[in-house]
Amino acid sequence: MQKDRRIVIVNQASNYLTVGLCNAFTEKFEDVKLITGSIHVQGEKLSASVGVSKICKWKERPARAKMISYLKACFQVYWLLLTRYRKYDVLFVSLPPMGYLMSIVLPNRCSMLIWDVYPDVFKITGMRESHLLYRFWGYLNRKVFRRAYRLFTIGNKMADLLSEYVDREKIFITPIWSIFQSNGKVEKWDNPFARQHKLGSKFVVQYSGNIGLTHNVEVMVQLAELLKSQEDILFQIIGRGPRMPYLQSLVKQRGLPNCQFLPFQSDEMFPFSLSAADLGVVILDESTSKGSVPSKSYNLMSYGIPSLYVASEDSELHDYAENYGHAKCVNHDKLDEAVEYILALKNDQNLHEKYSQNALTASLNYRRSNADQIVEYYLETSGVNQLNTYNHASERY
Repeated sequence: MQKDRRIVIVNQASNYLTVGLCNAFTEKFEDVKLITGSIHVQGEKLSASVGVSKICKWKERPARAKMISYLKACFQVYWLLLTRYRKYDVLFVSLPPMGYLMSIVLPNRCSMLIWDVYPDVFKITGMRESHLLYRFWGYLNRKVFRRAYRLFTIGNKMADLLSEYVDREKIFITPIWSIFQSNGKVEKWDNPFARQHKLGSKFVVQYSGNIGLTHNVEVMVQLAELLKSQEDILFQIIGRGPRMPYLQSLVKQRGLPNCQFLPFQSDEMFPFSLSAADLGVVILDESTSKGSVPSKSYNLMSYGIPSLYVASEDSELHDYAENYGHAKCVNHDKLDEAVEYILALKNDQNLHEKYSQNALTASLNYRRSNADQIVEYYLETSGVNQLNTYNHASERY
């Protein structure tokens, strides 16, 4: 326990990752606080010793409400850090996405854990690097990251992006972890979700997640159309978002009986819905593949479910597929390769089992203990040892 060490963690929408991080800091710090708009508990509960200050909740949509929630949260966080938490270290995590930029004018010692790299994420919307907002955010990144006490990110590719704004030597690479810390997969014959939706005889290709304007879930419809003659393959789309009605109309227009749409499942049902997948699909926009790794990637690994990554060759997901052998990564314009992969896994049980075992092996690198490593790196007194950090992360591959 570090006497007189105090830290406040900022995340407008706290999930199991934020909870794990807070709990890890309680093992070493005398005083840990959390500034958040909501806490979604999945598995690990937040330690009772963590004090919580509430700010406005994150709004998922519409876009105007989301932006207003971001701006209001920034004001609330800034006020709390100037008053109640003026003498605390600050660790900015995730939301609001521009929140960490206020460290320029804060008296606190500030650090950042970067899960999505801004302004690079804006490329999804078609924004060019020459855009005024893009250039201004990049300018602020250079100032903020140089001043940061610690700068964490979750993968080598994201570190590449961040190195455009700060020396690579300052970046700690610390992978995140799955909701599930062991293989709790429930076979279809004993799975209430599979029974409810009559999945027992189907090879289920599943996408589970947000269906927003930039998620390109149309890939699932394209694959369903390419494989519509395979009556035992079901393409299952689970989630919500503004593009869901469009996708449903697209499936209806093309007459695809092999597509199934379902809403997000409850926390209690989620382990069963995930277990029902024979193949999990993770989709990244090619313009920002370097800048993000969806947490669903790790959940699929933890249940030993082979994956299909639709992303560019310079993505973290592509490296995962190459180094772990649990998945195949294809470009958006090479879905014929995805079709071959799906058919190979469906028709060859031994091949499917091989990919499944490789997924379980890969999942050992993405455990809750990674949160403890973040704290250890944070407390490193001899300065940033990037060489050891980078090598440690690379050994995982």
